[in-house]
Amino acid sequence: MARMVILDRDGVINQDSDEYIKSADEWTPLPGALEAISRLKKAGYLVTVASNQSGIARGLFSEDELHKIHDKLRQQLAIRGTEIDGIYYCPHGPRDNCICRKPKPGLLMQIAQKFEINLAETLFVGDDIGDINAAKMANAKPVLVRTGKGEYVMQNFPEAVNVPVYDDLAHFVRETLKRR
Repeated sequence: MARMVILDRDGVINQDSDEYIKSADEWTPLPGALEAISRLKKAGYLVTVASNQSGIARGLFSEDELHKIHDKLRQQLAIRGTEIDGIYYCPHGPRDNCICRKPKPGLLMQIAQKFEINLAETLFVGDDIGDINAAKMANAKPVLVRTGKGEYVMQNFPEAVNVPVYDDLAHFVRETLKRR
């Protein structure tokens, strides 16, 4: 069975914004994040993304624009000689009560089914309490990074207390690959 790391997008791979990332021009990778994904891939991991994108439901950007953002991510990874194995997103708003919107586990379940992975052995790296709760609901292993909303989560959510914390995605990858 393949090893996989699932990543949240905004705040983990790229800079986040309270105003949403609405275009490819606004999408900026966090320092070391793309190189970290490359290192995971070279070590034999599958790498996927699970991301809430309620800006679509809110009318802030279109699904076409979201695809352009993801194309930019893929292009930036291709420059580094690597790729991402899949990008899964929820386009719904918080009130839509869909199963795919984190903290519900739907996106993680879709990924597990598509790649035939055991979520109990899969790390899900996020920066938000919704990421941690989605991992727990899906029986995956939650990981928190301090980037994005991570610091806020650490200070305000007691349920994050036993979750492993890393400075950023690059730090997580360094430590994870050391333990292999």
